[in-house]
Amino acid sequence: MTRSASTVVLMCGLPGSGKTTYAMGLVREGYVRLSIDEAVWQRIGQRDAGLVLDAARYDELKDAVRREQRLELVELMRAGRDVVVDYSFWSRAARDDYKALVESHGGRWELLHLKADRSTLERRLAVRNREVGANAVTVDERLFARYWAHFEEPVGEGEVVLAQPAA
Repeated sequence: MTRSASTVVLMCGLPGSGKTTYAMGLVREGYVRLSIDEAVWQRIGQRDAGLVLDAARYDELKDAVRREQRLELVELMRAGRDVVVDYSFWSRAARDDYKALVESHGGRWELLHLKADRSTLERRLAVRNREVGANAVTVDERLFARYWAHFEEPVGEGEVVLAQPAA
């Protein structure tokens, strides 16, 4: 009997767009979730509310975790597991890289772009920034402005757009 190929859902969107909330729904359906933010948080331990990790240190940790989770993704696909990759996938190059990785291991990818207007994202982040936990990475105004300016919105990449209503 031939087992079906793994499905790998690539979450794409700005902070506050609902990626993690959506990904957790997939976990309830049996998907394995890979999250850079969560893995970095586990490595640095619990933080006090309001503590922002130095950007260079955070990027260094993210890069290490990303390398490890790519290997984990391959192992999960080899085991026939469905996976949701709860990253932001800011650039087309990163999305294309993961699509190629999935395809090279016999999996199929789905690119989900969660989209919300700027004021909704800022409002959600203001709430999230007061929380503590693995999925409450602080994104201040300056960092959000950088993300907003550099986000490469997927267009014509096989994406499914999930527009988030204003909250």
